[in-house]
Amino acid sequence: MFRLLIAPALLLLLPVTGIAQVQGLPDFTELVEKQGPAVVNVSTTSTARGGPQSPVPEDDPFYDFFRRFGPQQPREYEARSLGSGFIISADGTILTNAHVVEAADDVTVKLSDKREFKAKVIGSDKRTDVAVIKIEATGLPVVKIGDPEKLKVGEWVLAIGSPFGFESTVTAGIVSAKGRSLPQENYVPFIQTDVAINPGNSGGPLFNLKGEVVGINSQIYSRTGGFMGLSFAIPIDVAADVANQLKTTGRVSRGRIGVTIQEITKELAESFKLPKAAGALVTSVEKGSPSDKAGVQVSDVIVKFDGKAVSNSSDLPRIVAQTRPGSKVSMEIWRNGASKEVTVTVGEMPEDRTAQRPAKKEPGKTGNVIARLGLTLSELTGEQRKELGISGGLLIEDTQGPALKAGIRRGDVLMAINNQDVKSIDQINQLMSQHEKAKSVALLIKRGDGALYVPLRLDGGN
Repeated sequence: MFRLLIAPALLLLLPVTGIAQVQGLPDFTELVEKQGPAVVNVSTTSTARGGPQSPVPEDDPFYDFFRRFGPQQPREYEARSLGSGFIISADGTILTNAHVVEAADDVTVKLSDKREFKAKVIGSDKRTDVAVIKIEATGLPVVKIGDPEKLKVGEWVLAIGSPFGFESTVTAGIVSAKGRSLPQENYVPFIQTDVAINPGNSGGPLFNLKGEVVGINSQIYSRTGGFMGLSFAIPIDVAADVANQLKTTGRVSRGRIGVTIQEITKELAESFKLPKAAGALVTSVEKGSPSDKAGVQVSDVIVKFDGKAVSNSSDLPRIVAQTRPGSKVSMEIWRNGASKEVTVTVGEMPEDRTAQRPAKKEPGKTGNVIARLGLTLSELTGEQRKELGISGGLLIEDTQGPALKAGIRRGDVLMAINNQDVKSIDQINQLMSQHEKAKSVALLIKRGDGALYVPLRLDGGN
């Protein structure tokens, strides 16, 4: 009670600037009144299969007998889910999330004026989590589309949706970050906000203060299943491009160049003599791919693609995917301490790709200890190299010291040191003598079907 009583007195002591900030808080009422009618509730039903059930009802005297000893039948039940969406054309075209309508038998759209319509799924794209649905109606209210590129971190934004089925719920917050990458999400530069988003908000719009849609609320980070202050929205320009392709062709076409990449760390940048830790380090090049034809090599660092800077490795898949297949683009790479430009003809990403099983490795014969690296290595036989599909490399039989600390494992194959391929123990010793004064080196490691560069400190540093 004491604190409550003195609170008003403390407010009087606040500087004028503090009061001005409170008075300057945004008023969302006009935005909600104008744009709210274009936000819809999306509900779906689907048939799901559960565990086995008895062929007789529970109130039957023989229910317990059949449940324990009789034939069991798979139980089918109707699953329901709720989401949100927003109208982008007056004739009933609506954007929502792909996961909202996935596997749905029926999709129902409920407008703010309580009218309900059966909706048809025009198309959906799992990679970006965008779906287009359509209802048969005319003269509907539509949202205004904004430019997410103009969004600034710290700017106020607002969400309208149906969390937990509570229709037309409004929540507000600020933009926490832009261009955010999420695990397993390679094609969306997410807008991160602290707007309260919960189950049922999925597919709803994220508005800026001008009343323009800048994103589609897609997912949250949570350890409880509820809101914890981290929400992620798909930028509306990404969603609009996907939607246009779905409407015109029924599928989404994406570019690919056929490389496997990893992030450039400070240690790797030092090893490759890069001016700064930026770009995408190439760890493998698919044979016959656009990159292979353009002359891209393992250990190249892609720093620009089609004039766009690649600051982080996660930038490259998004930039390439947004490039139309068949386009010829310039790609700037860093090789052997110098910048080089190559031209690549972008290929098309297949709809589904299945990873091959890793090749089985056999233990080598005699191990040779390279103490400075902390590796025990043996040369591969011709049969082993053929099985692995490689022409060089050394089998790692044991790790300790720097290699163990860096996460290199027994059974990995050492393919290169920095950008120099290795094929023999003698060659390793020669290369290490050349790097006698180096503080770190980058080891190209083949693990299963993949490959990655591992920075290795040689001076005992962290």
